[in-house]
Order: sequence, then structure tokens, then C-alpha cells
Amino acid sequence: MDKKLGLGALISLVIGSMVGAGVFSLPQNIAAHASAGAVALGWAITGIGMICLALVYQNLSMRRPDLDGGIFSYAKAGFGDFVGFNAAWGYWISAWVGSTGYLVVIFSALGAFGALAFFGDGTTPAALAGQLAVLGLMHYLVLRGVKSAAFLNVVVTTAKMVPLVLFILCVAMAFRVDTFRVDFWGSAALGSLTDQIKNTMLYTVWVFLGIECATVYATRARSLVDVSRATMLGFTITMLLLVCVSVLSLGVVPQEQLAAMKNPSMAGVMAAAVGPWGGALMNLGLIVSVGGALLAWTMLAAEMLYLAGRGNSHTAPAVFGRLNAAEAPASSLWLTNSLVAVLLVINCINNAGYNLLIQLASSLCLIPYFLCAAFGLKTATRPGTQAGAFLVTSAVATLYGAWLIYAGGLSFLLMSMILYAPGIAFFVYARRERGLPAFVTGVEKGFAGLIVTLALVALYMIASGQLAL
Repeated sequence: MDKKLGLGALISLVIGSMVGAGVFSLPQNIAAHASAGAVALGWAITGIGMICLALVYQNLSMRRPDLDGGIFSYAKAGFGDFVGFNAAWGYWISAWVGSTGYLVVIFSALGAFGALAFFGDGTTPAALAGQLAVLGLMHYLVLRGVKSAAFLNVVVTTAKMVPLVLFILCVAMAFRVDTFRVDFWGSAALGSLTDQIKNTMLYTVWVFLGIECATVYATRARSLVDVSRATMLGFTITMLLLVCVSVLSLGVVPQEQLAAMKNPSMAGVMAAAVGPWGGALMNLGLIVSVGGALLAWTMLAAEMLYLAGRGNSHTAPAVFGRLNAAEAPASSLWLTNSLVAVLLVINCINNAGYNLLIQLASSLCLIPYFLCAAFGLKTATRPGTQAGAFLVTSAVATLYGAWLIYAGGLSFLLMSMILYAPGIAFFVYARRERGLPAFVTGVEKGFAGLIVTLALVALYMIASGQLAL
């Protein structure tokens, strides 16, 4: 990739980083918690919040080109080493939990084919064996230093777009207003309108995970203007696709039936619209699409821990900041994929499935997103800064980040703390390894104490049956 990337290539990269497995299960994920009216309002909130978050990343990349570690660098520069590490740690866990979800949904899609029914919903022993085999292949490819990201992205994005566009066209023709209007504002079982909107938020966030990757390719771009345009156009195209998929589906299959549909639910909706061949096409599209996305997110997860451990980052053990001969972050990759394997086994035993994994992955990412938005707001309010629209978008993004943490609910926040807590040991070891004090301020100590306390509360609630995995 020696040549500079133009607008078309950048748009493809933006869309490819955001559209993954989530869209193929979006109809059921959304319908399980909300009516058509609540879905529309939920997308409006998501659209405004996410576009503001995208603008924050875009502005920070141009205003602070010295911060080249993305989420980790922004949180660290804004709030100190310990907070910065937790942003990287939470994002890293979110990435490998999300990768686990990708593996589950791939084999759930394979299980939809009669000859491969033994894969079930992706949580059977046969599915586990297949998932571990695919994970091993991804691990091998990344260790060898996969550098064909641009070509792979074009293939994956095309594989995603073709079935998505065909789905929208077919479902639009099969759309029935009477079906769409059934319990438009929700039945009593779905709860209040506010509860419905809140309950959809983790799913709408999940399908936009990767929006922060839009500015990663700025150094390869023909110009920063192209980066700006690609970010906005890529987001707009993705937003339109996702809204059409979730909203139009409610006009083909009633909400109650859609909520009970097996994932990937796009296959079920397509089959209802055009027949069995449509369902088979959606499953094939998902398998190809998610396979490519899985590789990208495997690399991203390993890269995030590498960024926290490299050079003078001072926040993760130095072993994770090293590259092998192929320039792959081998140590962080081994830890990452070992944990994915463990989570796959746990998921198989608990028969938890895809939904729990994506909700947990989304919840883990909420704190890093909030921290980056807050750093944007801090940057915009600095004396002498020509903020203007940046001040408004960063303020909205910060409020949206806080709303997401609230909407995610206490259960997932507590479960995420169980995964955040072990990171404290990594951080303390890394600081002592470099001869630095573990915590610089009392606020950092208090933050660490809060994480541990919430993690212990969560473990007690799980043991007593008050919190279910």
C-alpha cells in the first residue's frame, strides 16, 4: 500500500470497519426489545450520538496528530496513565469478546444448512470444535504478519454490501404497512417506550463498533479532506443500511415473531420475503463477511494491547509491546486468542449464544468511548482553542456516552467490572517493571478501588443468583 488512498478507497475502509456480524442479526436483536416506534426513535438517538462521536475522533486526529494510539492515547493524554490503560484494556477485551461472538454466529449460520445442523445455534460441541479450528487459522495468519488489509477489506466489504442491498430491495417489495403498524408503540410485555429505547442501545452500539477506525488510515490518505468526507459518507451509508434492515424487517415479520426468530435473523426475514433461497443467500453472505471481519478484529485486539505496552507507554507489561520478525504483536496475540478459546468453552457450557456476547462486548466499549468524547470536550474547552462546532459535537458525544452507560444497565456494567479488575494487576506490574509508582494520584487509587469493589459485588451477585451470566 505505497500509493495514497483516494476517497473511494477510504469510504470502503470506513464501511468495512463498521459493518460486521451485527447487521445480520439486527432484526431479531432489535425486535426482541422494542416496537417499530421505539426502534425509529432509538435509531434517531444513535445516529446523532454516533455522528458526533465520529466527528470527535476526526477532530482529534487533526488537532492532535502526536497522539497515534487512538482510544488509548486520547484517554491517557486527557486523564492520566491509569485511565488511559483502562480505556485500552476495556477496548481490548471488547474486541476479543466480540471476536468470540463472530465465531459463534458463523457456526450458527452454518447450522442453518441441513447437512450441518449439528452446529446448532453455534453453542454445540461440534460448533466449539469448528470455532477453535477457525481461531487457530486466524492466529496463524496474524502471526505471519498479514499486510493485505486493503485488498481484504475490498473483498469483505463487497461480500457484505451485495447481500445487504439485495435484502433491502426484496424486503422493501414485501413490506406491508399493516404488519409494520401492529403494536407500533409496543405491547405491555416490552415495557415503557423509554425502556424499549434503552434496551435497544447496546445493539445499535454494537453495529457501529469500529467507527473509531475511520481516522486510522489518515497517514495513507491523499488528503485530510478525503478522510473527513469518507468518515461522513461512510457513516451515512452504513447508517442508512442498518436502519433499512431493522425497520423494513418489521414490515415483513411481526415484532413478536421476529423477536423469537433464530439468528442470523436476516436469513429468516429474507426467507419470509422471497422463499428459502433468500435465507440460504443471507447465511452465505454472513459467513464470508464475518470471516473477514474476524481477522480484522483479531488483529485489532492484539494491536490495542501492543499500543499500551510499547515504548514509553508505561501502562502494560513490556512483553506485550514487542513485535515478532513479521512485525506482528505475538505476545498480545497469544494472550488474546487464548482468552477467546476459554470464552468459547464457557459459552458452549452455558449455552449463552450470540446475544449475551455482543451485549457484553458493547458494554465493555462504552467506558472507552465516553473517555474519548470527554477528552474531546476537554480539548475543545481549552483556553485559546478555536472550537466552534467541535465544542458542540464533543459535548453531545460526551452526553451520549454517559447515556449509553446508563442505558446499558447495571447488570452489564457490573459484569464488565469483573473483566476490568484483572487489568489492575497488569498495570501495577507494568509500572513497577519500569520503576514507576503504581498510582500517581489519590483519584487513580480511588478509581482502582471502585473497579475492584464493583467486581466483587458482581461476583457475589452471580454466586447468589441475583446476576445471571
